[in-house]
Amino acid sequence: MKKATLVPAAARPSRSALHGRRRAAPDAAATQRYAAPALDKGLDILELLAQETEGLGLNEMARALERTSSEIFRMVNALARRGYIEPHGDRYMLTLKLFELAHRHKPIKSLTAAALPLMRELGARTLQSCHLTVFHAGRVMVVAQVDSPERWAFGMKVGALVGLTDTASGYVLLAFQDAHGRQHMLDSRRAVEGEPDLDLQQLARSVDTVARQGYAQIQSRQIRGVSNIAYPVLGSAGHALAALNIPYIERIDKKVTPSISEAREALAENAARLSLLSGHVE
Repeated sequence: MKKATLVPAAARPSRSALHGRRRAAPDAAATQRYAAPALDKGLDILELLAQETEGLGLNEMARALERTSSEIFRMVNALARRGYIEPHGDRYMLTLKLFELAHRHKPIKSLTAAALPLMRELGARTLQSCHLTVFHAGRVMVVAQVDSPERWAFGMKVGALVGLTDTASGYVLLAFQDAHGRQHMLDSRRAVEGEPDLDLQQLARSVDTVARQGYAQIQSRQIRGVSNIAYPVLGSAGHALAALNIPYIERIDKKVTPSISEAREALAENAARLSLLSGHVE
């Protein structure tokens, strides 16, 4: 099957792309020699349970993974003993341990620590909720969230996963990468529930527009009445480390609140400040 390829005109190659060399992929014999079947089984179970909000029983896991119950019984017990999964009656569900480990990871911890004061300031200034997203395992993950100070707010849960190819965050994260980084993201893309089929030509046009104008602003493709605005948080190499987002909702009563253009301006300023804290210099 041909790989998805997307190379917007505005993409800028990084130093590593220009001067570095990619390490050759291991051959099949080497892969087999260094295989770790028990680890693979454990990871298969974690990835399977991550897709099941109600959990699964032992026999259901065995069928889904095309293994016998006895093959995965010891692995399930080991994962439960280490706190990665827990039993709920005759079913097993993920705990928050993986989430906690991810947030102890220094780059994410440093980024969210720098972002949260700016996000609180942004929420107070715009009267809108805001959130910070990163690319993670083929999808876009919310790593920080601040609610609007208003009585009504629309926000994303921390840890929520959204699509790479149908969100303002995804467009921004794709637009501000070099060609190699963008291709890696597309190759590892994993669709989330409700995400439409990939249309590479349409995606290329959208991402190219975002790269030229410096931000994404689109009507939400998941929730009617929400305008999603996203700006990149750039690192020292000029590539997007994250996207800072406002899901803008409009008040229709007598209270006057900042307009969408005013919210976009405030978002641009705060994303630039966070980029500076992340090592980006124009």
